[in-house]
Amino acid sequence: MCRNIKPLFNFDPPATDEEIHDAALQFVRKLSGTTRPSKRNEAAFERAVGSIAACARELLQSLETSQPARDREEVAAKARARTAMRFA
Repeated sequence: MCRNIKPLFNFDPPATDEEIHDAALQFVRKLSGTTRPSKRNEAAFERAVGSIAACARELLQSLETSQPARDREEVAAKARARTAMRFA
């Protein structure tokens, strides 16, 4: 599951709150071993997603780099090309 988490740092435009939340959700799903928690564990699951998203947001905002920001469309095009070669 975690292989689907994409790098979110150093992009133009920066990562959105939705992208950060989705990455946190994927991480919590991997750790918990479930994609959908039981009603009993739903609150803990959501708290974990919120906490991890907040930490990830803080991390992304505090990181620094001397490299120019990457273009999202260019990175996506390269990924699509790799996928086409892999599954051609």
